[in-house]
Amino acid sequence: MSRIKITNAVIIPMTEENLIINSGEIHIEDGTIVFAGAAGDVLPDWRAEETIDAGGMVAMPGFVNCHTHAAMTLLRSYADDLPLMEWLEQRIWPMEEKLTGEDVYWGTMLCIFELLKSGTTCFADMYFFMNDVARAVAKSGIRASLSRGMVGVNPNAQNALVETEQFIEEWNGAADGRIKTMVGPHAPYTCPPDYLKKVLAIAEKYSTGVHIHLAETRIEFDDITKQYRKTPVEYLYDCGVLDFNVLAAHCVHVTENDIKILKEKNIGVAHNPESNMKLASGIAPVSQMLERGVIVGIGTDGAASNNNLDMMEEMRSAALLQKVSTGIPTVIPSYQALEMATKNGGRVLGLDVGVIREGYKADIILIDFEKPHLYPKHDLIAHTVYAAQSSDVDTVIVDGTVLMRNRKLLTIDEREVLVNAERCAKRMAGEKTI
Repeated sequence: MSRIKITNAVIIPMTEENLIINSGEIHIEDGTIVFAGAAGDVLPDWRAEETIDAGGMVAMPGFVNCHTHAAMTLLRSYADDLPLMEWLEQRIWPMEEKLTGEDVYWGTMLCIFELLKSGTTCFADMYFFMNDVARAVAKSGIRASLSRGMVGVNPNAQNALVETEQFIEEWNGAADGRIKTMVGPHAPYTCPPDYLKKVLAIAEKYSTGVHIHLAETRIEFDDITKQYRKTPVEYLYDCGVLDFNVLAAHCVHVTENDIKILKEKNIGVAHNPESNMKLASGIAPVSQMLERGVIVGIGTDGAASNNNLDMMEEMRSAALLQKVSTGIPTVIPSYQALEMATKNGGRVLGLDVGVIREGYKADIILIDFEKPHLYPKHDLIAHTVYAAQSSDVDTVIVDGTVLMRNRKLLTIDEREVLVNAERCAKRMAGEKTI
């Protein structure tokens, strides 16, 4: 049994709008929050094995990155300033054909290194060599929702189905429950109806969710509409995909009826503003989706199209982009942006994370507010969204285990990761390692 007590914290619990608990305490037992509240209301006779003094810091739920491709850190800045399909077909996919399991392991470790340093405690990944991704997650201590990407029009489409089943059987619930698995059909334009039926049969067999790219570009929207006489969202609806727990990445090009369907089917949307901006994919109507009750979380997408995995930066972009695109400065206020990056992320992934409340997983970060850009302290929530930097994250706790203290990672050899990630990336690109 492990018990940790966090004292002298200002807590942003994300349990109700704009609630802040001053001089708060958090009690953690065996990976679960057993108390979070004012210091005067603490549990009687409860004794901790470790006490963390959070004076001068804000305690809040760790960020939940709802959509990324972890090992694409190896392709960071390899192919920039290109439209999506040219970026994919001419640069990214040819490089990905060179990937090995070792590459994916070290690329994922580099991703996790970056995530933890910037306060992300959980991420959703869709990629290849997922056994190696899972090994990195297990070793590092982070939480993850993992899916093997499947492209139905590829020659290895059948093999991808087999690998998905094997992966689910081996890794779902592994690493003390920190790993959750999903099926990962790539997108409507790469997965025909007959293939989606096979994917959904696996999802039904193992009671898993579905992680899929959806309505990301205008080209996708137009091509699917022309081929099937329905939008990408309507296409998935008619194929039965939306009858499952679905994590839909992007949802940039959606109609009013599409939004109605997303709400009706309780679909979780992963909004990726910076990747969408960089690839000129468009601006998702996030404010409209939220107004209609759609659950919207935030993702970074892969580092090859972002080019970082900084969720603080991502939620700030999400808020500002909606303001400028709608011309309404009051849309996506700071609390709602923070909610998207934490609480909504937990809901999108179906996990008890993103909130500091009794019974939830102890995935918590401490942000050092003794910084010039966080003074004067008029509004701590607004500061967190609009002024804080990822380098302000001091401590990261996942599942009740301290993974970073004083900005030092405790489960990852930082230098080892950097050296090996650089080696793998240079080999793929045919370059010499410096």
